[in-house]
Amino acid sequence: MPVLWIVLIILLLALVGFFVGRSSAIRSSNGDVRALHSLPSYHGFNVLIFTAVPALLVLMVWLLVQPIVIQQSVSGTIPDSAIPANSSRGLVMSDVRRLAGAINTAVDQGQLNPTIIDRRDIPAEDLRTALTDAGVAAGGTASPEVLATAQQYRAIAATGNMMMAAVTLGLAALGFGWSLRRTTVNFRARNVVERAVMAILILASTIAILTTAGIVMSLLFETMRFFGQYTWHDFLFGVTWSPAFRGNSQLGMLPLLWGTLYVSFIALLVAVPIGLFAAIYMAEYAGRRFRAVAKPLIEILAGIPTIVYGLFALITVGPLLRDVFARPLGLGESSSSVMTAGIVMGIMLIPFVSSLSDDIINAVPQSLRDGSLGLGATKSETIRQVIIPAALPGIAGAVLLAASRAIGETMIVVLGAGAAAKLDLNPFEAMTTITVKIVGQLTGDTDFASPETRVAFALGLTLFVITLVLNILALYIVRKYREQYE
Repeated sequence: MPVLWIVLIILLLALVGFFVGRSSAIRSSNGDVRALHSLPSYHGFNVLIFTAVPALLVLMVWLLVQPIVIQQSVSGTIPDSAIPANSSRGLVMSDVRRLAGAINTAVDQGQLNPTIIDRRDIPAEDLRTALTDAGVAAGGTASPEVLATAQQYRAIAATGNMMMAAVTLGLAALGFGWSLRRTTVNFRARNVVERAVMAILILASTIAILTTAGIVMSLLFETMRFFGQYTWHDFLFGVTWSPAFRGNSQLGMLPLLWGTLYVSFIALLVAVPIGLFAAIYMAEYAGRRFRAVAKPLIEILAGIPTIVYGLFALITVGPLLRDVFARPLGLGESSSSVMTAGIVMGIMLIPFVSSLSDDIINAVPQSLRDGSLGLGATKSETIRQVIIPAALPGIAGAVLLAASRAIGETMIVVLGAGAAAKLDLNPFEAMTTITVKIVGQLTGDTDFASPETRVAFALGLTLFVITLVLNILALYIVRKYREQYE
């Protein structure tokens, strides 16, 4: 049974449980709702929660654990002789999973007879022919060991899916009956529901924390494996980035870090003044009618996909900067440059700075404005000497958050700045950033266990540390220097 069907059945049963529990509570009080300890809706929510939540939690855990268990049980059946010299067991298992998924797709679409695939005694050539005729391209070149393992993988996965459906639906039915049986006049449904909601909220926050920890640990483990293959000081202090997938790679991070900081610096030079001046105008000078139109228009910039910004940089901004500045000044002939990516990225960051700064400036109490104006200061002097200093911690936090957003940008840099990793001060030269090289090292037909691929995790961990430090610094500035007004 598909997972979507299981989820829909559980949700439908929970919805039915809400109305049944509610009506059961009313019946237990003989129609006198005042005799109930809790409102009928609480009794309904009690049945709904105990029908849906435990079953969905078990379903989620099952979906996470089942692939790991199947892979561990199947991976050992692949003989060492079936693993190519330039590959690994993990890569072979990737082929197995991909082939099993393609077979399932062909079976679901009616292109392949499942009875043929499920036969364990079918010769490898006959199985390969059946897969090729069904349009499963991966089956035509798979080795006999991969074909046999894919069959076993499908069989175990099918059994696991049947057990998953039985367990989760059975648990939902059990929760439905148990919670409905508890629906009586004196049952404290409100207390139970509130505790259950609190537990759900705690679980949600725990999942968020565990997800962050999982991301960090996955980066950390792969980075440690990378440093086992490549020296850390050559990575951190190397000035040459030249991955060679046949060995003798030079994986110095400094050119990528320089390109990242250079592009981000130019982006902030564009975004911070424009965004801050726009925020000051909308907060202090603009009328309500103009502000109601201008602020949404500025915030639309934040909703434009970054690939669109990249195309804008590639087609419009890059050639314009090349023809107007770079070529006449003898600074370059390429339309892809740090300046191109920085300007377009700065345009993208304007709403991040303006919206946050606008909210912070509006949070400054009106009494400070009135006091300054009452002492004879002009409006511009009030803004410069009273409002901006009062809002400065929040504005600094907004700038740092925009900087962390700029550091993590990829598509604008790919299309606007190029892919050249080098140390150069010329803003009209093509350069690249850490995020671009992470994508480049993890795509293509490369050995996942090689340092040229694992360097992407070291770059990702470096980028994570940089953005984390910026976010912590922004929170520190806001909390330490924030003014408390009554």
